[in-house]
Amino acid sequence: MSTIPNTGTVTFTIKSVPQSAGGFRTVERLMRLERGAQRILKKLQKKRDTELNERRPRAGREWLVRARCTRLVRVAAGQTFTIQVTPQLAKDLASVADHLDFKLVA
Repeated sequence: MSTIPNTGTVTFTIKSVPQSAGGFRTVERLMRLERGAQRILKKLQKKRDTELNERRPRAGREWLVRARCTRLVRVAAGQTFTIQVTPQLAKDLASVADHLDFKLVA
């Protein structure tokens, strides 16, 4: 098997879901790096900040009740995502490489 490159645009396909909690979170974090997911997460962040967070009185003061962050990506076998690989991602990718197939995007 060839190794994942250190730089470039790569499309990953999930072969199997990692059984460990850390591996699951790592794949989820990598999936959130996709450009489309980043765009949607940024919009949702702005909406939470302007509309969904509530200010309520608590102990005679204003209290900010924050809305929870949306879980946008879903880790499941067969899901694909395309990210720009950098050397900073090398350890994360190596830790979950057994669960991912990759293909270079030209």
